[in-house]
Amino acid sequence: MRETPTSGRRGCLPLCSCESIMAAFKGIWTKPFWRAVSGEFLATLIFVLLSLGSTINWASGTENPPPADLVLISLCFGLSIATMVQCFSHISGGHINPAVTAAMVVTQKLSLAKGLFYIVAQCLGAIVGAGVLLLVTPSAVRGGLGITAVNSRISVGHALVVELLITFELIFTIFATCDPKRSDLKGSAGLAIGIAVVIGHLFAIPYTGASMNPARSFGPAVVTWSWESHWVYWVGPILGGILAAALYEYLYCPDPELKRRCKEMFIKDASGKYKEVECAGNHHVGEADDIVIKPGSSSDAEKDEKKESFQDSSGDGLSSV
Repeated sequence: MRETPTSGRRGCLPLCSCESIMAAFKGIWTKPFWRAVSGEFLATLIFVLLSLGSTINWASGTENPPPADLVLISLCFGLSIATMVQCFSHISGGHINPAVTAAMVVTQKLSLAKGLFYIVAQCLGAIVGAGVLLLVTPSAVRGGLGITAVNSRISVGHALVVELLITFELIFTIFATCDPKRSDLKGSAGLAIGIAVVIGHLFAIPYTGASMNPARSFGPAVVTWSWESHWVYWVGPILGGILAAALYEYLYCPDPELKRRCKEMFIKDASGKYKEVECAGNHHVGEADDIVIKPGSSSDAEKDEKKESFQDSSGDGLSSV
């Protein structure tokens, strides 16, 4: 049956809506995108499995079990995250933490669509990692399986502040050590990030268990189904991460081009009106799916991702995974 002009107009609305959605999520139809998402899943799985394993007290069944070794736990968390960042930074950026991903989205270094997929992958990886640890650990020594809990001597509000501060310290370290604008960077960024995690744990384990990472708390909470004050381990780290990223990126070390454009926003023309600032071409306001957490300029992996994305958009159609 032939389509009338009226029916054609009616059918345009769903089509336009579909095209808008496809445009917003066009980056998810590429192999590099899913490679990055799967990298976040695997990195978080390994990190949670190894790190939570350090909290298992194998002497808990004895008559006088020793207390948890805070130094051992702190070093295991820090060295694990440093290793995973070193292994996966060129694949996905090595976030391994929803607070890091949220900070990257807020500072426009990562698209919202990619950020959402990253957080889902991180949470799923944490659940699988905690589940594997549950399966391989004898029930007599599992204890709380490394769940994060607020110390009964402090209030939930104080716990929120502690999580905010230690995550602030971590995210600020990430932005400072992975800033491509700096020419004085030497050594390993992954190791610096790992040390920041160690410091946060050494300080905050007695207070809150030192999450610094919503996915790290989410995994064992799902496996053990323990949700007491769990919201603290999402709100605190994400707020701390966003605050640290915003202060570093827009106050302490702003991009020169962004700073110039911000100044131009407050300059009036001859007619007394404020000038209209053109934002096109500024990577801070455009798509930034290729920006990853590591020092230096774009890597070969980033260039390949850009090239493949361009080929997908200019060829016969979008590539399938």
